[in-house]
Amino acid sequence: MKILLMEDDAVLSDILLDFLRETWSVDYAFNAQEVYEHLETKEYDLFIFDINVLGQNGLELLEELRSFNNTTPTIFITAYRDTESLKKAFEIGANDYIKKPFELEELSARIYNTKRLFNIETDKYIQIAQNITFNKEKKKILKDKKEFSLTNKDTLLLAYFLNNKNRLISNEELSQNIWDFESQPSNATLRSHIRTLREIIGKEKIITIRGEGYLYE
Repeated sequence: MKILLMEDDAVLSDILLDFLRETWSVDYAFNAQEVYEHLETKEYDLFIFDINVLGQNGLELLEELRSFNNTTPTIFITAYRDTESLKKAFEIGANDYIKKPFELEELSARIYNTKRLFNIETDKYIQIAQNITFNKEKKKILKDKKEFSLTNKDTLLLAYFLNNKNRLISNEELSQNIWDFESQPSNATLRSHIRTLREIIGKEKIITIRGEGYLYE
């Protein structure tokens, strides 16, 4: 499931992205303008919009998107307590909302409920090569009709590479985005995970740039 998150609180957005990306493919937008930039090239299964952002707020943004016949299910994040704001949200086409402060598991439950209500397909394989596909949620790679199961870290690494194609990625960046601060991997551990992926998808896909990091092509 592909999610687009719009949230202008830097601390909250970092927390949400770390949490949501453990399960789903998530892009981030600071404001409405960045939402439209993402929509120029991608389609999403779910929007998660904060209402109170700088510039065009979440309500105005969704109302405009609905006027363009964009029917993507939408969950609002809101600090508002008045019923008028919530009434307005549902009138313009919101599907659910969550009030700040909230537990991350509550947001997860609302996402799964929206997925169920709208029959959002999550059993999707991403095409890596002509004979190789990848399913992040199932943690599996299908190659020449043979299925390979991945560990959680291997899955997150491959997903990160796919989201950052043709860009040099340092060991430090991978460690910070895949592992918790308390469990940072050694270079040997990281190389082991890279080796596992190469054995399945091919050595030519993940290139080592000596002394700098890796490049996924």
